[in-house]
Amino acid sequence: MKIDKDQIADINKKDIDGHRASFDFLNRHLDKRGIDTDRLLNSLMTFQVAIPSWALGTGGTRFGRFPGGGEPRSLKEKIEDIGLLHALNGSSGRISLHIPWDIPEDVQTTSELASSLGIAFDAVNSNTFQDQPEQEHSYKFGSLCHVRKDVRDQAVAHNKTVIDYGKQLGSRSLTVWLADGSGFPGQHHFKTALSNTLASLQEIYAYLPRDWSIFIEYKPYEPNFYSMVIPDWGTSHLLASKLGEKASCLVDLGHHLPNTNIEQIVATLLMEGRLGGFHFNDSKYGDDDLTVGSLKPYQLFLIFNELVDGMENNTSNNPAPAWMIDASHNLKDPLEDLLQSTEAILIAYAQALLIDREKLASARSESDVTIAQEVLQEAFRTDVRPLLKEARSRKEVALEPLAVYRALQMRKTLIRERGSNTISTGL
Repeated sequence: MKIDKDQIADINKKDIDGHRASFDFLNRHLDKRGIDTDRLLNSLMTFQVAIPSWALGTGGTRFGRFPGGGEPRSLKEKIEDIGLLHALNGSSGRISLHIPWDIPEDVQTTSELASSLGIAFDAVNSNTFQDQPEQEHSYKFGSLCHVRKDVRDQAVAHNKTVIDYGKQLGSRSLTVWLADGSGFPGQHHFKTALSNTLASLQEIYAYLPRDWSIFIEYKPYEPNFYSMVIPDWGTSHLLASKLGEKASCLVDLGHHLPNTNIEQIVATLLMEGRLGGFHFNDSKYGDDDLTVGSLKPYQLFLIFNELVDGMENNTSNNPAPAWMIDASHNLKDPLEDLLQSTEAILIAYAQALLIDREKLASARSESDVTIAQEVLQEAFRTDVRPLLKEARSRKEVALEPLAVYRALQMRKTLIRERGSNTISTGL
């Protein structure tokens, strides 16, 4: 299905007067603080976050999965769903493709469909954490780190295939996340496992096109609970540094031990010019993959504080990070969840743009802890939603994307078109 712009415009008309009043009030408040509203709006209007191809269906736990109907049955339908999101919020104009869950049968047709919906292809993602029906060797005991070279060669060949698909679609980066690790002491020789991984990554790196990047993701546990080959940002940074300038680290908000200071990691990677990608989600206990900002909105804001600071003072020439939502929608309509996540990301970004950095620097130079806290919380406590609505108004998309989605009964339409028992590919 496609969204009729006139339908969105008609619903917007009902809210436009209230929005104008809210935006004018905020605009006057920001003007008194010496903040250029147009500059903020330009930043918000150009911000795009990628939607992964696996996020359009209902997720689940190891106990069960409860799909809600109307899920996309093919890559074509997944792209169409992302088109719906982008038509509503104007900020979901990227797709991050997962191979082999979503292999394009016809690259040209796939590219043309995405282009017609204003969608570009972001990073492509390899998968050596699952065995596929046609593969010769199992990854049960590792992939890029495996003790057997034939298994490592198979995993390397898969990553090269993913790059080939990405080249045809216009992507320019590869994300590698490994489930490689050990479940019990003695299972792995740590140095050998890491050395094998580095050697495998070097083969993949050598295959990268000249203008491509490789993002190395890390995670401290799961599926292996004794050791992971790439357990933290330091190991990821070590591997990226050994590979070369086209390699960098990928930060997933759920891939940290409880209470980790993620914003400090972000600042350090930006300082080193090694922050390549960012996966947004939220968590309570571990890698819960919950809706972005649903539990820790202040931490999300603090992370964006470092991101904005790093991008505005980019002395290390860190490339613009690849943004992506990485969430699992176990209970909600996946499209509604993605709309909420995108909104939370934009709110945190807008709040970070409001920070009075001169006043913050002054407070720091005087070791004035109280004022430093006040500066941050002044920005965090500002209701920036009128800014987001104004940015969407100027882009002629929905002022309230979630409300429009429900008003147009889009899930019911998808169920009517696709059926109530469809299961998204890759899940």
